[in-house]
Amino acid sequence: MSYTLLLDLDDTLLANPMDQFLPAYLGKLSTHLSAYVEPSVMVQALLAGTRQMVENQQPDCTLMDVFGSVFYPSLRLQPQEIQPAIEQFYADVFPSLQQLTQIKPGAIELVDTAFERGYRVAISTSPLFPKTAVIQRLEWAGLSPRKYPFDLVGSFEYFHFSKPNPAFFAEMLARMGWPEDPVVVVGNDLENDIHSATLLGLPTYLVLQEGAPKKNSNVRPMAAGDLTELLPWLDQTPPEMLLPRYDEPPALLAILRSTPAALNGICQAVDPGRLAIRPKPEAWSPTEILCHLRDVDADVNLPRLKKVLTEENPFIPGADADRWATERGYDQQDGQAALHRFSITRQELINLMGKMSPEDWIRPARHAIFGPTHIKELASINASHDQIHIRQLLDALSN
Repeated sequence: MSYTLLLDLDDTLLANPMDQFLPAYLGKLSTHLSAYVEPSVMVQALLAGTRQMVENQQPDCTLMDVFGSVFYPSLRLQPQEIQPAIEQFYADVFPSLQQLTQIKPGAIELVDTAFERGYRVAISTSPLFPKTAVIQRLEWAGLSPRKYPFDLVGSFEYFHFSKPNPAFFAEMLARMGWPEDPVVVVGNDLENDIHSATLLGLPTYLVLQEGAPKKNSNVRPMAAGDLTELLPWLDQTPPEMLLPRYDEPPALLAILRSTPAALNGICQAVDPGRLAIRPKPEAWSPTEILCHLRDVDADVNLPRLKKVLTEENPFIPGADADRWATERGYDQQDGQAALHRFSITRQELINLMGKMSPEDWIRPARHAIFGPTHIKELASINASHDQIHIRQLLDALSN
């Protein structure tokens, strides 16, 4: 059976003490940019931009754009004025930070064996750094992406959410086509790795660090140990226990929030002309899929949610949304515009759901097809619908 491993990087695959690395990083970067901005101003601007990335909930704005919207105005500089110097820093100065890190015992062997077994492996580091900084740290760990075919590597150019937001893991899995086999999140941080993954309903493995202080926490991983113990634990654990469970409100919210983000990330790397191409004459093109998702949210999901929230046990008629592709001429529409409108409508839906009480999640309704139901079940159907069409869109783009 195939497994999907989402592996954290710093202090999981790479020994990288953040209490030393981050001050050194900030010091070197502020010194390198001192001809443009006073070091203390640069550090405060970078920290403010980072906080904004961690807090971001907008599915159509990359973390790079979120960071830039805070960082450059704080410096009173245009990006083009300082960007060449930043790129030079990552090319010439950032590599010197390798001396603060060490290869983590067992990391290379773990990744080698995972690929030998046919597992899918993604690097689930918080995407708060540019891609070059992530790639370099992987190389310091002895895990260069030039050698290892990772499914996905998180960086701020391509992601919209960061840990500890569970939507980060949902966005990552969506970009991977929502694997249906066992999934395990592996990391060293109880809050950023274990708690956020648990909220999404993912099995977790905590990498224990020798000498690290014990933390009092209610967060409990499924298992814990060093990297050498991970694969034996997987071998001894029934696969069905490692299947994700996306059935609780935090998981459903994370999935629904992640869908437009993942679609924006996928389509960002695609020539707009490809979105209109059908993989087969009878199959939908990516544009038709995006139009379908847009209209289902606008004409079905959002009105349905409002109805159940405001009426007592309302009747909900069924909707044959598939026929809209022909009736509304999806094949003649603009896929990017459809995605933009879907992102806006989905955000409205999420805003409503985010305010719901535990009692609201079980508000009843009578569905023409499903019979007696409630908001939580309707949200689960919506999340499954998202997953189906993301897989469909990725399949269309792969042909």
